[in-house]
Amino acid sequence: MSMRIGLIGCGNISDIYLVNAARFRDIEIVACADLRAEAAERKAAKYGIEATSVDRLLAQGDIDIVLNLTVPAAHAEVSLAALEGGKHVYCEKPLATTVADGAAIVEAARAKGLRVGCAPDTVLGASVQEARRQIDAGAIGRPLLGLAAVLSHGMEHWHPDPTFFFKPGGGPVFDMGPYYLSTLVNLLGPVALIQANGQIGFTTRTVTTEGSPMLGQAIRVETLTTVQALLSFESGAQVTFLASWDVWNHGLRPIELHGTEGSLRVPDPNWFGGELEIARERGDWAKTRTADHVLGAANWPAGRPEHANYRGAGLAEMARAIAEGRPHRANGDVALHVLAVMAAIIEAAISGRSVEVSQRCTRPSFLGEDEAASLIA
Repeated sequence: MSMRIGLIGCGNISDIYLVNAARFRDIEIVACADLRAEAAERKAAKYGIEATSVDRLLAQGDIDIVLNLTVPAAHAEVSLAALEGGKHVYCEKPLATTVADGAAIVEAARAKGLRVGCAPDTVLGASVQEARRQIDAGAIGRPLLGLAAVLSHGMEHWHPDPTFFFKPGGGPVFDMGPYYLSTLVNLLGPVALIQANGQIGFTTRTVTTEGSPMLGQAIRVETLTTVQALLSFESGAQVTFLASWDVWNHGLRPIELHGTEGSLRVPDPNWFGGELEIARERGDWAKTRTADHVLGAANWPAGRPEHANYRGAGLAEMARAIAEGRPHRANGDVALHVLAVMAAIIEAAISGRSVEVSQRCTRPSFLGEDEAASLIA
């Protein structure tokens, strides 16, 4: 029996969840809400679901899970309200904008015997899970070091209202960092210690998004837009993490890991698929395709698919785990650890001191092809 999902936050990201919900066995989005009633009504009409208010959705007795797609600053308030109403929560990344708020969410869920899930669920995709399988099988030996890089020139050229990206709780670390850091935690385990430095490359950003009501407006930048961090993992591995919106062009791979017996390149963790590359000892790079995997085939955009985009897989896997009484993978403990890592990166960059990550997590279990296939409708 499918779990009934109530969606709160009808912005840009909601469409892919509403489209993909039909792909999965264990979830059904039945209602949506937004502080802007017209936004909820548009989504409801488009996808054939109920439009309601936030308060009414939170009070509905037939909603099992609240899918929290609000802006990051509202994540904690909405998630805590849903938990208080006796509902499980699955939240877009990040879990919250402060570690204290993230911890409050996880603790509230634990006290009430409820689940918290959190994006990104791209870590359940074919490319990251194949990389996990290869690492666990010893393909590169013991991981020693690596580089993860998310570099671009910001969000003001495509988002209709990019203001929140440049405020505290935004920036490349909090916005794009969850994809890369969650992937590294799934591959290498939790982070123990962080050193970092950073800067604000441009003090203002001018919106150039065509059709935006903010076109031509300047946004004052209030958070670091470039960070270079050294992540020391409990396992002993050390990874350099570069996150910047001050870069015009570059040639770095998204993630490259090096071990005692070989090296591994992992494709963009913002998607579910892509080619891995492995070089053993002094050998050449060999590619491993994941397009034939369950969560690896290109499916987006519709009509001319170029990427594997199965957002909602984490929500579906959580619903299955609830039914089976086992831990789910895109869980609150991992999300809280990643949030603590991001906060520690910013703290280390501003203070110039090494920062220990006190919030730890257990590395989620591997998702095999058979189990991934069982999630698909």
